[in-house]
Amino acid sequence: MLPPLRDIPGTTLFDGVQAMKGYALNKMCYSFNSAANREEFKRDEDAYCARYGLTAEQRDAVRRRNVLALLAAGGNVYYLAKLAGILGLDVQDLGAQQTGTTKEAFKARLVAAGG
Repeated sequence: MLPPLRDIPGTTLFDGVQAMKGYALNKMCYSFNSAANREEFKRDEDAYCARYGLTAEQRDAVRRRNVLALLAAGGNVYYLAKLAGILGLDVQDLGAQQTGTTKEAFKARLVAAGG
């Protein structure tokens, strides 16, 4: 028997439940290995999301460019990296989302910390 998962505040653990919840989302993100699929997504994001059967919660998170909400909706960070790139989000955008600040404030925070 496996030990119970620890609760890590602010962290969505990707377990079996999350994997099942995010199956369609992760399958869609995997499809972005194809350049043609990335272009099709860019032409009509909502139709592409519908084609993969994303939930309303997942589709809303895509529209809002909210990677944290996508993680909470079952997204796996490795698959979401493809989507983040298509959406024009970089690591600093993700850091800003994680810290609840703007990208500019997050960058200033990095500079202040010597990073």
